[in-house]
Parts: sequence; structure tokens; C-alpha cells
Amino acid sequence: MFVGCARGVDAAFRAAFPGASVLAASSFGSGRGSFAARSAACVRAVAGAGSGPAGSFLGGLWVSFPSGPCPAGLAPSASSSRAFCGSGSGTWASAAFAAGSGLPVLVFGFAPPAGWGFVSLGGGWWFSGWPASQLSLGF
Repeated sequence: MFVGCARGVDAAFRAAFPGASVLAASSFGSGRGSFAARSAACVRAVAGAGSGPAGSFLGGLWVSFPSGPCPAGLAPSASSSRAFCGSGSGTWASAAFAAGSGLPVLVFGFAPPAGWGFVSLGGGWWFSGWPASQLSLGF
């Protein structure tokens, strides 16, 4: 499990999963660009986590809890510079980069834009990646 250094959901996950690998923005320089670089590295780490023998069945899964709707004009992209284009939402930019990079993505709370290809799982959950019929949240 990989998690960022932010407050809020990141902090809750760090507390719940003390063994998680924490990626700190300060490791990527200073200023706003360090947060984008940290988030892009986190997406790449999750993508790489599914490439080994233990991860070959399921692979990585990107999970996002955005605090607001997706900024207009942001779209999935395998290019980190396109995803992290200064839209104002690192959470949505991370989801865009993950989806564009081929990672399955799970979003809670706000619906991704229609063109992103997500399906509703109900209860505020949205998914893109493996066939949704194979995903069970256990609720």
C-alpha cells in the first residue's frame, strides 16, 4: 500500500495502515510541483506493485476520495504533465493519471465526468478498470 503525506484521508490511511509506504512531497523538492511529483510517483508505485508474482492476479488499484467535483477539462492521461496540469485538484489529477495509465480506479463521493468511462457501483462509489461485475466491496 502506498499513501501520500497529506492531511485528511491520507492521514487516516497512514493511521489505519502503519506499514504503508508513505511518499512525502518534500522528497520531490519544494512548492506546488513537489505535490504533483509526489502524486505521480505514488500512482507509478501502485502501478508497479501489481507487476510482481504476488500481484499478477489483481495488480494495483488506485483509490481516490475527492473533496469536490472534478475540474472542467481534466481527462485521463498516461502523461503526468497532462494530468497534473494545474487544475487545482491533486486528487482528481491523480485519478486521471492512474486511469490514463491503465490502473483500475475506484472513486468515492463525487462522480467522475461521463467521458472517463466509470460505472456507478452505488453508495457513492465509482469504478473504472476490471469488469465491474468482478468487483465486490463487501457492503
